[in-house]
Amino acid sequence: MRNLNLAALVASPEARLAVIAVVVFAVMSALSPDRFLSVQNLTSMAFQFPEFAILSLAMLLTMLTGGIDLSVVGIANLSAIVAALLLTAFAGPEATGGAAVLWLAVALLAALAVGAVAGLFNGVAIAVFGLPPILATLGSGLIFTGIAVALTGGSALMGFPGVVAFLGNGTVLGVPAPLILFALLAAGMAWLLGRTAFGLRVQMYGANPLAARFAAMDVTGLLIRVYLLSGMLGALAGMVVMSRANSAKADYGSSYLLLAVLIAVLGGVNPYGGYGRVIGVVLAVLTMQFLSSGLNMLGVSNFARELIWGGLLIFVMIVNTRLVYRPRAAAKPGPSA
Repeated sequence: MRNLNLAALVASPEARLAVIAVVVFAVMSALSPDRFLSVQNLTSMAFQFPEFAILSLAMLLTMLTGGIDLSVVGIANLSAIVAALLLTAFAGPEATGGAAVLWLAVALLAALAVGAVAGLFNGVAIAVFGLPPILATLGSGLIFTGIAVALTGGSALMGFPGVVAFLGNGTVLGVPAPLILFALLAAGMAWLLGRTAFGLRVQMYGANPLAARFAAMDVTGLLIRVYLLSGMLGALAGMVVMSRANSAKADYGSSYLLLAVLIAVLGGVNPYGGYGRVIGVVLAVLTMQFLSSGLNMLGVSNFARELIWGGLLIFVMIVNTRLVYRPRAAAKPGPSA
């Protein structure tokens, strides 16, 4: 019985990932104990990872349906730019007190609205017009980036009220505000996927789209809601990036798309759809942050880091395909002869 339990534990993507996270943390701590384990570095990591972690939640949601959202970074930047335009036009750096908070709330709502519209665009393209998610969101991402460049001329927008910096740089009782935001979003996503009919339908559709259609599931409405929610998560990530950088630009977070996909896959999300857990994504986020911070302290260049991330993505896909995904992928209905 003990051997069976151990085998089941090792077969779990989340369990394997927990071991990997501990190993990466231990290795980086051993290689640079004075710097990696410093309070300053640990605090810095807590401020940094929520930016791409929120995008990873959006990737989790879309990949559960067997799709993907390659436009999340474009949505994030466009939403932040719209919010920045409102803040610079109606508030400015001199705004303080209640007026500054009010305009921040307005800007946040505007960013969420942009994210919802962008997500709706993706959902309609995929669910109504039947475009492949990878191509639909790749194209829409270029559109959103192009709109962002047109609105700004390619330059950064700056000059916000001081309160804007709180979202990405502030603390609540000593806990970083972006970390609190990510924790709330992760808890909400876990509840949505595990405790609601919507979450059950998302996983049922991802596991077997044909059966979902025969069960009279509203697939069109389901996919539209999935991509709309993904767009709103992208907008929130854009606001966090804007707050941390105290500016908004069309090309911020260019490496976050690869990170979001890598984290989702590393977290055990089945790219064929049907399986994925928020706890896996959280563990993958921590693993990638430990790895990124450690490599930075060891003087590894950004180009080498992207090479390592790409290699890690391929390696994890090979391992998970052999151990987890192959039975599910084999069960997918193929083209008729």
